Amino acid sequence: MPVRHSVCALDCPDCCSLLINVEDGKGSHLRGDPSHPITRGFLCGKVARYLDREYSPDRLLYPQKRVGPKGAGHFERISWDEALDSIVSRLKETADEFGPEAILPYSYAGTMGYLNGSGMDRRFFHRLGASRLDRTICSSAGGAGLAATLGFKYGTEPEQFRHSKLIIAWGANVLATNVHLWPFIVEARRNGARFYVIDPIRNKTARLADKHFSVFPGSDLALALGLMHVIIGENLHDADYVTRYTEGFDELKQLAAKYPPERVEALTGIDRMEIVALAREYATTRPAVIRLNYGTQRSERGGNAVRAISALPALIGSWREIGGGLQLSTSQAFRVNKQGLEMPELQLKSPLGRESRIVNMSELGKALTELNHPPVKSLVVYNSNPASIAPNQNLVLRGMRRDDLFTVVLEQFQNDTADHADILLPVTTFLEHTDLYFAYGHYYLQLARPALPAPGETKSNVEIFRLLAERMGFDEPCFRDSEDDMIRTLLDSDHPFLQGITLEQLDRDHFVRLEISAAAEPYQPFANGEFGTPSGKCEFGAASLDYQPPVESRFGASELRARYPLEMISSKSHDSMNSTFGNRTPAQSQTSLLYMERSDAEPRGIATGDRVRVFNGRGSCTLVAQVDGDVRSGVVWAPSVRWNKLAPEGRNVNALTSDRLTDIGGGPTFYSCLVEVEKCGD
Repeated sequence: MPVRHSVCALDCPDCCSLLINVEDGKGSHLRGDPSHPITRGFLCGKVARYLDREYSPDRLLYPQKRVGPKGAGHFERISWDEALDSIVSRLKETADEFGPEAILPYSYAGTMGYLNGSGMDRRFFHRLGASRLDRTICSSAGGAGLAATLGFKYGTEPEQFRHSKLIIAWGANVLATNVHLWPFIVEARRNGARFYVIDPIRNKTARLADKHFSVFPGSDLALALGLMHVIIGENLHDADYVTRYTEGFDELKQLAAKYPPERVEALTGIDRMEIVALAREYATTRPAVIRLNYGTQRSERGGNAVRAISALPALIGSWREIGGGLQLSTSQAFRVNKQGLEMPELQLKSPLGRESRIVNMSELGKALTELNHPPVKSLVVYNSNPASIAPNQNLVLRGMRRDDLFTVVLEQFQNDTADHADILLPVTTFLEHTDLYFAYGHYYLQLARPALPAPGETKSNVEIFRLLAERMGFDEPCFRDSEDDMIRTLLDSDHPFLQGITLEQLDRDHFVRLEISAAAEPYQPFANGEFGTPSGKCEFGAASLDYQPPVESRFGASELRARYPLEMISSKSHDSMNSTFGNRTPAQSQTSLLYMERSDAEPRGIATGDRVRVFNGRGSCTLVAQVDGDVRSGVVWAPSVRWNKLAPEGRNVNALTSDRLTDIGGGPTFYSCLVEVEKCGD
């Protein structure tokens, strides 16, 4: 039985190496590659069942066009020629009447592959002159904070966590969203390490921690400043590292002095003595490492919270130690030639003759209902499901249901966004096409070839945009590039991290460690400074770090708080990947729940199993109460993201979230959200 190699393309830091048994042209068994240093032979529960998705009877297999009202999901089958001709005709009409910027592409990380995620599609839209999408929906605020402090989005190798003596998961539900880090944490704990979790939710990871610090939503910046107050005030910082490799310590010291433990206790809900003890333990335990994740940055002060937390390893000098430091993202270490892949210079050949405008994807509702000069008249969606995942959902859906909006959706399943398509195109899964993959949780570049035949008439994103370019009359040679041509372009980089890595090597070995250090040596990106900031040092940036509570929080706008007294967190479900597995029964079950604390539930007459209405001024949705100890008083937790069509009244928790943006990075503030909850009648 042939065994073929592939790579998991889903939006996860682990970017797993896969092996698949193929029998009579059909996949029969999918498993993790035991030779991959991070995957180590196992898969998460979601991807272990991926063949169920691959061969689902609900898979989209043929092009279709809408035959009913928008959002109703009624379609009829058409040929590829009719579909492509219709798309090209409408895009040309839009560009001729309103200008090409009236066309908006909308995509994110439905695949983490370079080619199908940001390859031929970027070339097509650049040449067309379409609006550019600012892809902020997930990590932009945290990325901006990390880059402002460190200059690079690098971090501690996951393999080094086994050497740590104190591991802090800050806003990181490791078991649900980064499970391949867990064996390294287990190994460290067997060797005596302590494992702590800082998170508003007592999630799966927090239940297994040595300590769980249940911080108020959106108050992480205040907690970081409180830790700095103790570390600096008690001279527990590494004065030598700070002097050699940091910038702005004196200003940080002055700011931290304003955050004594008693003040931070009031702002964060963490007992003042626990703050002192955590600061002392973190500063004196060698080595200590922080696994920071993107949950921290999904509040109004989230970008600067990440900035402050990512300064802590420099403050105590833990970048010097194997098993020390911090990991949020490793993505920037993959210094491939993205300019050559995406070719932004094609914009100069568009009818605009210049760079086109930028539209923030976190404000899609406003873009579709308020943007003008020109308005958005055509929308092309791929690698994303904005009808489910975008904030301020009711405004997004109002925009997507406009009769004058022409919408094209590339999808594998008929999800909520697909229901709003005028033309619906079937696309391949990662098991069916060629791509090159980076990771944001390790340092291995990976290649995958098709392991399975593409079913029906499905096509890859690369092929679809290549065909659209041909019909548009774009005659530049780049639109005829093969997948291998595009991969060779990506690998044509002068950065030392890519030196010597070839397509032939990737074809042979499937995964290759970046040239970040000698193969037998651990990678310590900032052991000797060498930060990527303008100063070349870790920049503390105290001027931007003074904490202000989010508008939608227990210490925010009093009028809002009076009407909507509960802070809602809508972090990821254990059983879905954003909305990717939203049609599976386990994901539907998880995302139908609202976790409440007893002191909030009982005065409202709510018990476990009751149907409840969760609402605020933007909208409402119906969920099922789960009254237990997983949240503290004043906080409710609604795992996300549910498909609207599978929810009562056709709405999920993003009917409640706002399109207010983060302090830096222009990201969404999903976790700064005030709501009220009431029991539904029988």
